[in-house]
Order: sequence, then structure tokens, then C-alpha cells
Amino acid sequence: MKFLSYLYRFASNFLFLVLVYFSLNFLDKYEQRVIVAVLVLVYCAMRAASSLRSFYFFQRIERLEVETRRLSAAAGEGHSGSSQRKLVVNEVSALRQAGEMKAYIDLLFLALIVLLCVSKIVTN
Repeated sequence: MKFLSYLYRFASNFLFLVLVYFSLNFLDKYEQRVIVAVLVLVYCAMRAASSLRSFYFFQRIERLEVETRRLSAAAGEGHSGSSQRKLVVNEVSALRQAGEMKAYIDLLFLALIVLLCVSKIVTN
């Protein structure tokens, strides 16, 4: 299921890249192309800010994971409570890592789109 979510994220970002590419290539007038490129750049900036903000969130989750593991080891509670807590921490860790990977995929495609838009603005 995790790989399907990566595939979906990759496909949706690739589709957006293709849409931007064809939109910028089919516009004849330079002014129209620049307007569309700037609007796409603004959208990419907002998505990049959101992706970068999610890294801050993931960092906080990682700190909570480490703290939970440390407190669990220090408390030395029974086996059943400890195994349940470890299971939850491992699931949260897997979800955090998947979220980080999706954010990296988003940032990769956003960087490609920014390069495409800048190249279309610079070239006449």
C-alpha cells in the first residue's frame, strides 16, 4: 500500500509537470507565457512552503518517538504494555518516513517545474 501511495504521488506530480510543459509550449505570445509561468511559480512556491513546513512537523514527531522510547525503557513496565507501545511507535515511525518520502517527491517535481517555468520566462 505504501508503494501505491508513492506511485500515486509520482503520477500526479508527473501529470502536473506535463500539464505545465504543454501549457507553456502551446502559448504563442510571450506575455501570455510569462503570466502563466509566474502563476505556476506562485503555486509551486505555496506547495513548496507547505512541503517544507511538513518537514518541521515530521521532525517534531521524530523527537516524540525518541522521547517515548526513552520513557518506555526507563519505566520498565510490563511486557504487554511495552509491546503495545512499541507497536504504536513503530507504526508512527513508518507513517512519518512515508510522509517524508512523499514530501521529497513533491519537492523534486516542484523543482523541475520551477526550472521549466524559469526557462520559458528567460527564453523568447
